[in-house]
Amino acid sequence: MSKLPDWLERVGSELTHLGEKLEERRSVDEADGVAAGAPGPHTAGGADSHPAPGQVPPPPDYAPAVAARPDPVAAVPWGMRVAAEAGWRLLVLAGTLWVLMRVISAIQLVVLAFVAALLVTALLQPTVARLRRHGLPRGLATALTAILGFVIMGLVGWFVVWQVMENLDTVSSRVQEGIQELRRWLLHSPFHVTDKQINEIAKNLSDTVGTNTNEITSAGLQGVTVMVEFLTGSLLAMFSTLFLLYDGARIWQWMLKLVPAQARPGVAGAGPRAWRTLTAYVRGTVIVALIDAIFIGLGLFFLDVPLAVPLAVFIFLFAFIPLVGAVMSGALAVVVALVTQGPFTALMVLIVVLAVQQIEGHVLQPFILGRAVRVHPLAVVLSVAAGGMIAGIGGAVVAVPLVAVTNTVVGYLRAYSTETAMRAAPRRPDDTPPAPSSAPRESDPAAEPAPAPEPAADVTAPVLGTEIPE
Repeated sequence: MSKLPDWLERVGSELTHLGEKLEERRSVDEADGVAAGAPGPHTAGGADSHPAPGQVPPPPDYAPAVAARPDPVAAVPWGMRVAAEAGWRLLVLAGTLWVLMRVISAIQLVVLAFVAALLVTALLQPTVARLRRHGLPRGLATALTAILGFVIMGLVGWFVVWQVMENLDTVSSRVQEGIQELRRWLLHSPFHVTDKQINEIAKNLSDTVGTNTNEITSAGLQGVTVMVEFLTGSLLAMFSTLFLLYDGARIWQWMLKLVPAQARPGVAGAGPRAWRTLTAYVRGTVIVALIDAIFIGLGLFFLDVPLAVPLAVFIFLFAFIPLVGAVMSGALAVVVALVTQGPFTALMVLIVVLAVQQIEGHVLQPFILGRAVRVHPLAVVLSVAAGGMIAGIGGAVVAVPLVAVTNTVVGYLRAYSTETAMRAAPRRPDDTPPAPSSAPRESDPAAEPAPAPEPAADVTAPVLGTEIPE
């Protein structure tokens, strides 16, 4: 019992020491709360230690630390974010292109007529400019050029039809002779074809023609529809050509007004370059096609092949379809020679066609067309195939010049934007100004340096070579 007070004394001292520590801890917490602007557990008004309404109490000391969740954007890998950004932009572009193609297919006749007018204008516009330099008024120069061009085209078409009608009887008789010769050759050939089998083949062909009379009639009606559309498109192209030759500068000015003001200088610089590319392509293609038609036509004439002149005209027209047109026109000439003159003449015609086309592909086109409008053969094949699938023969004709013009415009705009960015970049006073960019090589027209932004008065420079009236 004597030790009991000592034990109680030690317990009391421990409790006193613990109370002092709690008071010290409470005072430190109150000082921290006052420094942070938050009320402590005891306020001056004698409030209790409970937090004020709407205030979240601080977590206790024994609560575990919880890491904050990262931003969802930061959690996505950088490569996936780039792919997503590019993906939705590609979807928007694809949708825009799909809508544009739907619109073009709905007004296909108008689009093809206008494109044909652009090609004819590119061919005739230098003549208008030359007549104006000799002092003729714009209207008279346009009228003379258009009338002369359309008269020449009409005369060529009339001459072709006249030659076909004149030689139709001769060709028909030679075709019958060729069929009889083929029949005799099959009878004496090592294939052991009998006369009965040949008669059965002829009978089957006749029965097929008689059975499919409705299909043939519908095909004839469709041909009439095509002819009506062709005449309508021709009239649209003629009127468009007249207005482009006469009022090309104002049309270009109106188109520039549709472009935003910031992009207008670049578009104004790309327009004349695109027009020069189109003009060079059309003039070069016409010269190359004319040379092909003359030399192959002379070969057909000396080999005594009927319809030499109409075949030469077809070769000239089909030359506007790159690669495919040369094959089709050459095959037509060989078939006519085979049916009318026999295998030896057909072989000689094939040699003449291949020789002329090789000279055209390796000598004439690089020399006449030049490097400014040269397109890679793969791009030519793909563009011709895509144009033919979208718009038939007309699409195949305009596909390659469209690719050439697009290449020129995109290359110029890229160079122009780079040049503008370099000039707009801030420079220190001690920096020397950048040296002017060197002239581009002739083999790379897309790398032509862009000029400085032109004044507002020069932004609407004419692209068709016609001057703006006072």
